[in-house]
Amino acid sequence: MSPLAVPLAPPLAALPLNDDTVSPGMLGFGVFVVLAVATVFLFRSMGKQLKKIQAPREADLRQQEWERAEAAKAAAGKAAKIDDAAKNGGAGDGDGA
Repeated sequence: MSPLAVPLAPPLAALPLNDDTVSPGMLGFGVFVVLAVATVFLFRSMGKQLKKIQAPREADLRQQEWERAEAAKAAAGKAAKIDDAAKNGGAGDGDGA
């Protein structure tokens, strides 16, 4: 520190801290207002984004589950027919011809 800067700074103990000397002032109020306005716009934007989401309904999920189960059953049945045809010496689709 330079020797000139030390005498210019008032000692911190000399400043009384009370409601008259410590306040946020207009700068603090302005920052608060800006944050409040930004929060309002962010919540509005979030609401719009949430409205765009196409969440599946319970009935749609059950239908998809049923379709997957049916497809698995069909695939298992087809695989069993192919295995039977291979065991019986057939070279085809298992229709016995």
